[in-house]
Amino acid sequence: MEACMGFLDRLDPDILLKIFTYVDDPYDLVRVSSISRSWQHFVIANGLWKQLCLRKFSQLSRVAHVVELNKCWAVDAVQVGSSYSKEWEYLERDDRAYALLARASTTFTDRDCILKAISASSTDNYPEESIYNTLHPANNVRWRASYWSSKGQSNPAVPETLEYKLVDEFCVITEINLRPFQVYFDKGLPICSAKSVRFRVGHPKSPTDSGNDLPGYSLPDSADDKFVWTYTSQEFPMAQESHLQKFRLPEPVLCVGGILQIELLGRVHRCEIDGLYYICISFVQVLGRPLSPAFGVEILEPCGKFVLKIKNHRPFELQAQSNHTALAQLQRHLRDLQHISYIANMLHGNGNLVVNIDESEMDEGEDEYLL
Repeated sequence: MEACMGFLDRLDPDILLKIFTYVDDPYDLVRVSSISRSWQHFVIANGLWKQLCLRKFSQLSRVAHVVELNKCWAVDAVQVGSSYSKEWEYLERDDRAYALLARASTTFTDRDCILKAISASSTDNYPEESIYNTLHPANNVRWRASYWSSKGQSNPAVPETLEYKLVDEFCVITEINLRPFQVYFDKGLPICSAKSVRFRVGHPKSPTDSGNDLPGYSLPDSADDKFVWTYTSQEFPMAQESHLQKFRLPEPVLCVGGILQIELLGRVHRCEIDGLYYICISFVQVLGRPLSPAFGVEILEPCGKFVLKIKNHRPFELQAQSNHTALAQLQRHLRDLQHISYIANMLHGNGNLVVNIDESEMDEGEDEYLL
């Protein structure tokens, strides 16, 4: 322990914090926290788990405070004038919450995250060509073609939008897939794809606009009047092909509020009968992971911030390794940390300083954080 404390004491805290901000893998930050109580204290005091989560998900900058439910040590939000011990309790709570969130949002298998279709900006023939048809992977349902069709437009630049409610109000989204519809009953078998697509995620402006009571075919007003969008993707080009087209987001996106919008930009197919341009989609798939039952959110109106609720730690708790395996891992990482020490001291002007860490001086309580 004394060796580890000495290691920290000989490094400028700002330099050490700068080094740790480059740790972007939850596994590595767990190992850093496991070296000793002093290192664990440093991670908690500087909110390194929160910083890691903010780098991955900018939407978390809207967290007003964290609440832990169903825990004997659960506390309320931080109050002005709290004692140091109380402030430390809040720091530990945030450390637990963001550590859990980091692990839950990076180690998972994608699954379908659409709960229901909410609405489309327009529908040509309801209900035969409604947005509900996009939830079926088959091209034909009950011997009928299954697809959504927009209303025809004389201007091919007029966009269309599709809105969906996700399986949870707190989700990580990684990929969105679309299959344009090929009109096999028209001459030339045209494909009614858009030129490009863009995605938004967000939450209802009020609980009454949750999406549970919307008509499913078109909104009386723009979706922007009912939903707040917290993320907008880049524009992805669409191929004029009828297969499932996969759009992998550059980074996983945290959806707070459980609403997804697909914005279809530009029209290609012009119907020979009426001379209008249409967009038709036969299937929509959203891949990611719901973060319930461990997490929940409460949107605070009208500021748009939200309360991050920790409901259950168990779904994402990681099993501690055996002492032998953990020690072997830590010994390997200690060598890396000594290299970090050398670089940091060179930056600090102490090029001749050598830091030795006694591997036997590690905490007995490290198993709490080990992967």
